[in-house]
Amino acid sequence: MCNLYSQTKSQDAMRHVFEGVMEDGETLVDQSGNLPAMSGIWPDYSAPIIRHGKNGGWQLSTARWGMPTPATYLKGKRTDPGVTNIRNTSSQHWRPWLGVQHRCLVPFTSFSEIDTRRGSPRNHPIWFALGQDRPLVFFAGIRTQWTSVRKLKEGEVTAELFGFLTSAPNAEVAAIHPKAMPVILTKPAEWRQWLTAPIQDALTLQRPLPNGSLQIVAEGEREDAV
Repeated sequence: MCNLYSQTKSQDAMRHVFEGVMEDGETLVDQSGNLPAMSGIWPDYSAPIIRHGKNGGWQLSTARWGMPTPATYLKGKRTDPGVTNIRNTSSQHWRPWLGVQHRCLVPFTSFSEIDTRRGSPRNHPIWFALGQDRPLVFFAGIRTQWTSVRKLKEGEVTAELFGFLTSAPNAEVAAIHPKAMPVILTKPAEWRQWLTAPIQDALTLQRPLPNGSLQIVAEGEREDAV
């Protein structure tokens, strides 16, 4: 599972990259405030997403990482910390949030998987990116507004939440972490397909990147600040 990633590009960079998605007359409204570079984004952190706007168009905003947990796994628990990664999109729990209005793009520059190779140090993170320059791309995400107790000290809160899809890993990730990798979208046509296509077409994007697409850019660090 990917439970750590980075997004170190500027808001202007996110807006500029997303221009490739927009058609004539569409706009992107930035409602994210003053976003810092985020070299280590952990579960339940607030992070940027690009989503459908409330009055049409598109919106750059923030949400907390972790979608609502299926009720079966919350029995006897006082909090719901959320689910960061979604693999089984046929589950009845996730189906209501796969519609167009709940899909989003999650910008990132690198992501981490724990090294499971024999002899590796415990909880040793390996950072992957599309290149040493960490180009800005997107995870295929879903989002919702939800009321729950995320942390006891907060009590009940209503918050914007997000998670992103995973798939089988490609060769580079499988060598480190053989269970899964995030669904990564690298092209404007894919970004628009995920955001606007009927569900059957959108879910064809739930697949690993081609082998050779990713590089290991750092390891052993809890943040990727480059």
